[in-house]
Amino acid sequence: MEIHENYQDSWSETESIGSRGMQVGFSGPLSGPLSGPLVTTSHKRNGSKNKSARFKDDEEMVEITLDVRDDAVSVQNIRGGDSETAFLASRLEMRPSSFSGRLRQVSRELKRMTSNKAFDKVDRSKSGAARALGGLKFMTKSAAGAEGWSLVEKRFDELAIDAKLPKTRFSQCIGMTESKEFAGELFDALARRRGITSSAVTKNELREFWEQITDQSFDSRLQTFFDMVDKDADGRITEEEVKEIITLSASANKLSKLQERAEEYAALIMEELDPDNFGYIELYNLEMLLLQAPAQSTHITTDSRVLSQMLSQRLVPTKEYNPIKRGFRAVSYFVQDNWKRLWVIALWLSICAGLFTWKFIQYKHRAVFHVMGYCVTVAKGGAETTKFNMALILLPVCRNTITWLRSRTKLGAIIPFDDNINFHKVVAFGIAIGVGLHAISHLTCDFPRLLHATDAEYEPMKPFFGDDRPNNYWWFVKGTEGWTGVLMVVLMAIAFILAQPWFRRNRLNLPKSLKKLTGFNAFWYSHHLFVIVYVLFIIHGYFLYLSKKWYKKTTWMYLAVPMILYGCERLLRAFRSRHKSVRILKVAVYPGNVLALHVSKPQGFKYSSGQYIYVNCSDVSPFEWHPFSITSAPGDDYVSVHIRTLGDWTSQLKAVFAKACQPANDGQSGLLRADMLQGNNKPRMPRLLIDGPYGAPAQDYKNYDVILLVGLGIGATPLISILKDVLNNIKQQQDEEEGVVESGVKDNKRKAFATKRAYFYWVTREEGSFEWFKGVMNEVAENDKEGVIELHNYCTSVYEEGDARSALITMLQSLHHAKSGVDIVSGTRVKTHFARPNWRNVFKHTALKHPDKRVGVFYCGAHGLVGELKRLSLDFSRKTSTKFDFHKENF
Repeated sequence: MEIHENYQDSWSETESIGSRGMQVGFSGPLSGPLSGPLVTTSHKRNGSKNKSARFKDDEEMVEITLDVRDDAVSVQNIRGGDSETAFLASRLEMRPSSFSGRLRQVSRELKRMTSNKAFDKVDRSKSGAARALGGLKFMTKSAAGAEGWSLVEKRFDELAIDAKLPKTRFSQCIGMTESKEFAGELFDALARRRGITSSAVTKNELREFWEQITDQSFDSRLQTFFDMVDKDADGRITEEEVKEIITLSASANKLSKLQERAEEYAALIMEELDPDNFGYIELYNLEMLLLQAPAQSTHITTDSRVLSQMLSQRLVPTKEYNPIKRGFRAVSYFVQDNWKRLWVIALWLSICAGLFTWKFIQYKHRAVFHVMGYCVTVAKGGAETTKFNMALILLPVCRNTITWLRSRTKLGAIIPFDDNINFHKVVAFGIAIGVGLHAISHLTCDFPRLLHATDAEYEPMKPFFGDDRPNNYWWFVKGTEGWTGVLMVVLMAIAFILAQPWFRRNRLNLPKSLKKLTGFNAFWYSHHLFVIVYVLFIIHGYFLYLSKKWYKKTTWMYLAVPMILYGCERLLRAFRSRHKSVRILKVAVYPGNVLALHVSKPQGFKYSSGQYIYVNCSDVSPFEWHPFSITSAPGDDYVSVHIRTLGDWTSQLKAVFAKACQPANDGQSGLLRADMLQGNNKPRMPRLLIDGPYGAPAQDYKNYDVILLVGLGIGATPLISILKDVLNNIKQQQDEEEGVVESGVKDNKRKAFATKRAYFYWVTREEGSFEWFKGVMNEVAENDKEGVIELHNYCTSVYEEGDARSALITMLQSLHHAKSGVDIVSGTRVKTHFARPNWRNVFKHTALKHPDKRVGVFYCGAHGLVGELKRLSLDFSRKTSTKFDFHKENF
């Protein structure tokens, strides 16, 4: 490809440059021949002139706009091109030469660039200059304004000592409290530039510092960053200085592994920027490195047409001013999104209301109504709903039954099995209301009325309460009906209180003596008081004051079927866990206090990705069973779980395995593998029992051609199993194509597996977390040749793209990945992105890539992100042709 220079030398002399300045636009194609020039000139009111030269081309254009004032030239705007284009444009500002000479120089450089064979490989989706102008930010634009300085000035007045701000308080004053070391180096760089040797600055000097670090021009930011690295201010950066700034950046971003390898990475940067081995690099070397570093925001791999469409799309909700229409639309959206839950709740409320009304009317027509009045009708109505709810509350926790129903039947289309625990809580609330109505009506209303009834009024009550009328409350309490009811209420209250999140998750700051009475163990044991409660409930329902015939004592009729079903479930779980012994294959402890257990797969043990199992360790507690997501794939010959040690049981489990295993050697994570221990003196491994598998929302991923998996921290565990299953399917298809698998197996496999595209977003705070599933990440990168799985790792401890504190990390990451194919943060082949994802852009990208498709969104992690992901799923489902079905794990 060529660039023809059609402009004449006299072109720059046709117009004189006004003293007030003018802007000149220069455009040229990146490839292909140029047509003749089109030169236009326009005069501004202030006397300056605008001149532009534009060359027509069918392909991509590069446009550089310069601002010329007297003898000063600055780059105003760059459209198109890449990082090298931006570097060439910056040279227009730095070299003192005639204006026409500068333009001819740029033309020659563009000609050289387009003649390079590697030029076509440059990603033109975004200008390198635009990326650079958005990077190396020490402060945001909002902080750079007058309000920002006012806030800094206010802090100065609070922190200054003798009208001077000490260096130790500089980070607090400028709002960089989380990066004190980085702020200290920034202070030193700004002070060196001004020849300040004192460790404190005045307000005027601080104002100069502030103006420089908030300067939005790229050159100023680059110079500031260069000064931070160039500690001896000689205009050159040595390898030792590079190592120091790498260490500083790694510390500011909490990347401990990067700090350990700072010397290696410093040598890598010097190798790249100092190929002639001068022993130093200069400002322009650093600038080229910055311009070449790819932006984190361009990680979405898509063609330019779709990217343009994605960036231009705006899903701004239209405002409805009519309150009636607005309310109707909100109600219709709510019904559309929650119709499964609504009909179940409506049916439940209808049954409760029907039972309450039936019993209310029944007792209104009995003789007891004339003595106790409406108190007895309310009490009996509440008792009837309590019987029903005490039976119903067992069904949502029959895990085997629910797993079978969701896996083997089509009832999942109308019944929200994912909300089984939430429905369990709703029914518990209904029980609390029923017990309240029953107990309060008896104790505060009908019992007092009976005690104060006249002899004539009491006469019809003798068949129920005896010939002698009760004379005090103690008569009611000491009877079987009384003490069973009181004890039930007490036990129910204990279980209900300890099941609340504040107690179950130890969120309350209680004294140590009371702290032991909370937590998951307290919740688990208190919930198993239900055995006593149900025994008392049956006794209480048999010894009734007002019903003496057995067929009118209906409590056992309500409870019979649910209790038998639940009892069979518990017997099945006990039998299955005792006879499915597992052998521990591997134990490892990873950074972030994560314990990985690999056990043998019991005979006949079948599961789906996304399901979970219960784990019991008798060395910790013979009674406690805790649920954990399965991280292995159904095709693996083992079963694995990853357990984060957060509570008391998990901490004890880790301690038990730490005693049984030897410490890891160099190059190994955590504890030794059990099968690697040498000799005959292998320690006794703790005995593990597993129960399951049980159904979970994530197992429904096979119903979707496209899946969007989102995991926060340890919440990635069920999603990893899905990734491995998709990967195994990819391998299966490769074997089929090579003729390794028979055609019959091939057909069955294709019918069973529908997923054609998977997007995985894993967000974690610590770089060490990537060690948990490092092998899976590398395996996907190695075997997924067709790009079925798209992996995105995010480390939130690293400052977002464009921040000066992470600029060097970004540069180093690009260099190292280009050279070795390994990411410096995760240690995998998958490049890590910094800060948090823009979830709206994630959904936008998915919707544009898969129009008219139904996408399964599966989330597991902290509850804080549920609202945003659910709202985006609903928003994009309503306003695009892509439908997003949101599923979340009960975490």
